[in-house]
Amino acid sequence: MNGQMNGQHGDGRRPQAGDLRGVRGAPIPFTRPLAFAAWLVWAAVAQTNPAIFRIQPVRPVSELRAEALAAKPPQEPGHFRPSDLVDLVALDPRIKLDIRYATSDNFLSTPVYSSARAFLQRPAAEALLRAHHELLKQGYGLLIFDAYRPWYVTRIFWDATPPDKHEFVANPAEGSRHNRGCAVDLSLYDLKTGREVEMTGVYDEMSPRSYPDYTGGTAEQRSHRQLLRREMQKQGFTVYPSEWWHFDYQDWKEYAIQNVPFEQLAHK
Repeated sequence: MNGQMNGQHGDGRRPQAGDLRGVRGAPIPFTRPLAFAAWLVWAAVAQTNPAIFRIQPVRPVSELRAEALAAKPPQEPGHFRPSDLVDLVALDPRIKLDIRYATSDNFLSTPVYSSARAFLQRPAAEALLRAHHELLKQGYGLLIFDAYRPWYVTRIFWDATPPDKHEFVANPAEGSRHNRGCAVDLSLYDLKTGREVEMTGVYDEMSPRSYPDYTGGTAEQRSHRQLLRREMQKQGFTVYPSEWWHFDYQDWKEYAIQNVPFEQLAHK
């Protein structure tokens, strides 16, 4: 969900019991017996529930949305390339979307997008397509969780998230690389089954399992994570240090922060 480094990663902080829904891979130990017992309860439930990480928003999201829509993005000096946002699905129908921010299956448990769309600036989109084609040769396709994100949504995420988890959300005062149309959140799906592969942690999980170099999980999960990272890096993307699923395109500094809602991009 992040798009801008906040200077914190790899600190080994542990999630609170109840933070996770359907997390796969090696558990992080809890120091208190009751917390560990609570973890065992939701771990049993996780066998049948979707893998969704959730938090309790600091304030109601409806209030935060109204404030964010009324606010203005930070002003940036300098000259930027013209925006040329491309619909990713139009590039190849085998690129699959799972835009959870358009549903209640996300860390805030409420939709923040009006439609399930994914856009990137054209050079980033073309690079993503090249990575996708390389992965197809290896039996996998790309599964997109998020791409271009209007600035007001970044403001909602920041204001809704407890301060101790701000490592995993972008500071709206600085803007996000998602706001520039040069960041993408994604995973892999298996071409044979059509199912999302397992990684060391789930999307948007606010725990050390999300770190790209986390050594836990299974060998297969780490192999999936490394494959995604390798093919994305070949095409000019860099993984975000706190999130295995988040990749920034190399030219992100050349695009301005945007706040155009999806409705205005519907016919692009």
